[in-house]
Amino acid sequence: MSIAPPDERFSVDNTEGEPMEPAWMTWGRSHSKVVYGTFGVAVVLIAWQLTAWLGLVNVTISSDPIRIIRAEISLFSSGQIWGPLGATAQEVGWGMLITLVISIPLGLILGRVTALYDMTEPIINVLNSVPYVLFLPVIIFWFGIGEESRILLVIWAATMPLIINTTAGVRNLNPDYLRVAKMCCAGRWTFYRSVLFPATLPYILTGVRLSIARALVGAIVAEFFLSGGGLGYFVQTATSNFDMDSAMAGIFIMAVAAVVLTRLIGRMERNFTHWSQG
Repeated sequence: MSIAPPDERFSVDNTEGEPMEPAWMTWGRSHSKVVYGTFGVAVVLIAWQLTAWLGLVNVTISSDPIRIIRAEISLFSSGQIWGPLGATAQEVGWGMLITLVISIPLGLILGRVTALYDMTEPIINVLNSVPYVLFLPVIIFWFGIGEESRILLVIWAATMPLIINTTAGVRNLNPDYLRVAKMCCAGRWTFYRSVLFPATLPYILTGVRLSIARALVGAIVAEFFLSGGGLGYFVQTATSNFDMDSAMAGIFIMAVAAVVLTRLIGRMERNFTHWSQG
């Protein structure tokens, strides 16, 4: 005579006597990347501060975290940093907006039309390999040293990663999507809007994340050479005046902005493309 297994709803947990895991340990395990990343940054900052206190580094050249924090408070309270920060944000914002409008449709078309892809692949590889800073004299000669040149350099820096990633996403499209679109007699516009773009979105967002990093670098480089404002010009001026505390504070602001923007795009990737991460 066989005995039916007990209902799991009424089974007794044999681990009832074991102590429960604290909530902070559960949170730390689920956010291990943030915890370890913060810990690594804290170790570097503490080591930097200790070497400054021990006199192993010259604080007039390298500054230290405490002096940088004081400079940050002074710059924000006096409003001195808001102008350069706004100028850089405007350049990166306009540059990325134009890059998105141009690069995504172009990448979708190049990925779908094989003849255009074969024609443009060598040119795109060359433009992506050659440092965009080398084209700065040409840009200055054509457009001057105004804001247009700085925005154009941002576009030049950010365009190639987005085009390459979008094209790669189209070229690696699942063939089943094409078969379903043909079976449903989807038109060209419907195919691009409802099939191709959503399927390529993981590649597009990865390209956007890479483009934002290069756009920030392009904006800072443009401000170094075209000296009209922005965080790059602020850091260069502070360094020329041997105000290393303010210069390092400006560099810290740029680093935080880059981390925040890339994190936001990474969160967008997880939220909008969770179906592709399985």
